[in-house]
Amino acid sequence: MAQTRELPQVMDQLGWDQVTPQNLSFLKAIGVDCLRVHVPPPFADGQEHTDEFKRIKGFIEQHGLQLAALHASGVPKDKIVYGKEGREEQLRNWCTVVRAIGAAGVPITGLTFQPIGHFRTAPTPGRGGARYSTFDMEEYRRNPREYPGRELSEDKLWESAEWFFKRVVPVAEEAGVRIALHPDDPPIPDPLGGAARIVTSLENYDRIYNAAPSPANAMLFCQGCFAEMGEDIYEAIAYAASAGRIAYVHFRDIRGTPYDFQEVFVDEGQNDMVRALETYRDNGFYGPFMMDHTPRMPEGFDSWHGHAYANGYIKALIKAVYRQ
Repeated sequence: MAQTRELPQVMDQLGWDQVTPQNLSFLKAIGVDCLRVHVPPPFADGQEHTDEFKRIKGFIEQHGLQLAALHASGVPKDKIVYGKEGREEQLRNWCTVVRAIGAAGVPITGLTFQPIGHFRTAPTPGRGGARYSTFDMEEYRRNPREYPGRELSEDKLWESAEWFFKRVVPVAEEAGVRIALHPDDPPIPDPLGGAARIVTSLENYDRIYNAAPSPANAMLFCQGCFAEMGEDIYEAIAYAASAGRIAYVHFRDIRGTPYDFQEVFVDEGQNDMVRALETYRDNGFYGPFMMDHTPRMPEGFDSWHGHAYANGYIKALIKAVYRQ
């Protein structure tokens, strides 16, 4: 009889201070298998924090879950991104954090690489009175967000990205950690807030990968963001999964176009989520699937209700698709 592989894990996320018995018990109850926990920015102090990472990993395991990723998006790198004095110190701190993550036995970290964070316009109404996170470029242009002093050209941003990844990826590889890079959101090539954005396409991902080719230089494949790019989702999944580039997946969807979209519930987007999972499976991806986030629930309910719905939906799809 042919040996069957284990099913992919369902992942959810918590902030460092949210790792409590109550939250862990809830996530275990709704069928979550593993967690992504955010590294607090103060941990980038140049000190060794392996023991803290081991402690929280053990605490999570006591509640029947695994710690799959310690996400480092909050670890300071502004001087790195802007190529300013002090970037060498931030790089050293980054490398110290990555080594500690590996020493604690956690296989994944992650980040974004953008001068300014995610951009959205006013939320829009959705199913049952839920509120959808929305980006409308025309609305944004009527009232753009200003960030004086944070302007950055595309050439400078590429220079900074290549400088960083060439230095941090070898450290991650040695530590046994994969660095999962999340796309910009929205992943459009237009500068927003006066700063360029480069993690906006498969081609740009390839350029970042080729700056430091290694399994440690990985993708946080945010399926919602790839839909926002206007990519053919199934082709993008096949390309990235078959190359072994995906560390884990944000499994969500949108409705709309790159310049005008809503983030909707996992079952009502414009892409076929069953076909998407089949494409991951057929191209050898068996890593974690994470809901990322979900629409704001109607008044009287909170984000935990959204987590329960999205995770249950994802878990059922995984069982249906990966057992075929």
